[in-house]
Amino acid sequence: MGVRIGAEPDADDWPATEAEAVAAQDRLREAADLVGPGPDPDQVRTVGGVDVAYADDGDLVAAAVVLDATTLAVVDESVHVGRTDFPYIPGLLAFRELPSVAAALRGLSHRPEVIVCDGYGVAHPRRAGLAVHLGVLTGIPCFGVAKTPFLFDYAEPERQRGAWTPLTIDGEQVGRALRTQDGVKPVFVSVGSGIGLDNATALALRLAPDYRQPETTRAADHLARQRLAERAV
Repeated sequence: MGVRIGAEPDADDWPATEAEAVAAQDRLREAADLVGPGPDPDQVRTVGGVDVAYADDGDLVAAAVVLDATTLAVVDESVHVGRTDFPYIPGLLAFRELPSVAAALRGLSHRPEVIVCDGYGVAHPRRAGLAVHLGVLTGIPCFGVAKTPFLFDYAEPERQRGAWTPLTIDGEQVGRALRTQDGVKPVFVSVGSGIGLDNATALALRLAPDYRQPETTRAADHLARQRLAERAV
């Protein structure tokens, strides 16, 4: 049985305009579980990752993977190719990608204990990035680990692995800039739903023993790009 999406994205009522999408984000933010630490990062056994690649013809290739949290081996994977009519609007990227990501998650045979997004959670102008969407819709604890800074302020962390500094928007802490490897650029961790920032930070480090990005993101990105290359042949 695959991952059940509790509030299935429905094409008939999926937001079609910027105003509808902003209203949907307001509802999702209110529904997010931001209370409590969530899963103990040392006890998590399986963790999911999602990523999206864009084809030249406008298709989206969404990939979902499940990793053994101890060995970081891929134990399950799924790909969905879809399209989107929602325009690119900064802060509303989830509405382009979420239906395809949800379909990829439904194709999994294993339900992960935590999902890691290549993107943002509450480190978002309306506190409702992709990790918030997925955490609410799936009911699975979810957080984001992004590669690039968005609309927040932060100071550079110290150079050693594990160092972090707060991400803030108008003085409110919304995540952490985290150094996953000595001397490399930080990644940007923010919670989505069902997990606290301390546990999300610790799990992000656990999932990045050798590289800047978590292995969940690396595996999902590789799968999406592989399927994209296969379509081009």
